[in-house]
Amino acid sequence: MAKSPYDTNLGKNPANYQPLTPIAFLDRAARVFPDSIAIIHRGTQYTYADFYARSRRLASALAARGIGKGDTVSVMLANTPAMLEAHYGVPMTGAVLHCMNTRLDAAIIAFQLDHAEAKLVITDREFAATMKPALHQAKVSPVVIDYDDPEFVQDGEFLGEAEYEDFIRDGDAKFPWAPPDDEWDSISLNYTSGTTGDPKGVVYHHRGAALMCYANTIATGMGRHPVYLWTVPMFHCNGWSFTWSLAMNAGVHVCLRWVRAKAMYDAIADHKVTHLSGSPFVMSVLLQAVEDEKGKLPNRVNISHAAAPPPEALLVKMLAAGFDLTHLYGLTETYGPAVLNEWKDEWDGLEHGRAWPGASARGCDTTRSKTSR
Repeated sequence: MAKSPYDTNLGKNPANYQPLTPIAFLDRAARVFPDSIAIIHRGTQYTYADFYARSRRLASALAARGIGKGDTVSVMLANTPAMLEAHYGVPMTGAVLHCMNTRLDAAIIAFQLDHAEAKLVITDREFAATMKPALHQAKVSPVVIDYDDPEFVQDGEFLGEAEYEDFIRDGDAKFPWAPPDDEWDSISLNYTSGTTGDPKGVVYHHRGAALMCYANTIATGMGRHPVYLWTVPMFHCNGWSFTWSLAMNAGVHVCLRWVRAKAMYDAIADHKVTHLSGSPFVMSVLLQAVEDEKGKLPNRVNISHAAAPPPEALLVKMLAAGFDLTHLYGLTETYGPAVLNEWKDEWDGLEHGRAWPGASARGCDTTRSKTSR
């Protein structure tokens, strides 16, 4: 009998296959919601059209400096618009983004620059005291671009040949970026803490980053246009991949340079923050705020927290203060969050569930914690 053409697998072609990449989420958000707010950084706001254009300007400026597929661009940045733009602009060129931990010393930073073979570095003035000796100690000689964040009003030396805004100003806002040739192409490079020796490099690919965006969105219950306060460092596993995840639902990035109680409460109140992430330290900062630092929450806020499970007393206080908790666990090798403690309906009637403020006899989705007790 003749073999049916449907008995064989169809080959890949542009009509039935596109490589997965989180860059596509920003492209879509800018097309569908161009006027929606994408980034808030104190008095500065960018729409999704702005965010996409600025990321493409960065990609264009990098390409003009010879940055291309397989090259490494290292960044030493706080939770700022430039850091978000780097998560899209760098991979738009085919290069790999290397986010450096701002808390490390010069020797470790120098090691990472050499190991990553950094071709270009973007560094915030705040970290000049560390970056200057690190660049001196490193064997590589990358192009250095300074980021002069207007929200950083303290002293900080300029180390590079150009300031970030000047660097991207001449870039093409319609830079013709293309998806990766292979969804397994590298998108970012992160390093472990190196507690047992030199830090170990962990490479993320476009496919994994894109899939993590779906996982984050489902796990945190994000709907359309979530408002995310950046309390987890964006250098940690690329901000637990939320740097890319927010674009899926055209969410708002509320940048925060430092985790301070008043700044967090003000941001939540001013922008109606719906989600944030962090370690139990973030919760402690919120609870230990003095009265004049606190503000009335406009809505309940979902906190995804990792590291060791907080004590029960802390959980109860957080719930009473207006925060809903989801306990996660992850590591650098898993793009950040790997597992979470999912709520079980049979827990609704447990003693602590009934005792939580606002909980009904059966429990309430808006007041219960998704962490173990």
